[in-house]
Amino acid sequence: MKIKEIREKETSHLVHELAELQKHLYALRSQAATEKLEKSSELGKARKDIARIQTVIRQRELAEIKTAAPK
Repeated sequence: MKIKEIREKETSHLVHELAELQKHLYALRSQAATEKLEKSSELGKARKDIARIQTVIRQRELAEIKTAAPK
């Protein structure tokens, strides 16, 4: 997933997608532990997607705080 695609989505959708990706990562780790994982690169891709989504969510939180704080 590209960062541009992530930024176009609403925050509520990103939170839902983050939860789904975390479940998927857990499933991948389980497969890796039982040696049923075919593509080990899937673990890295899932972790990077999770990090990208968390980054965008945090950037939006900080922007909201910055605009709400009186000077």
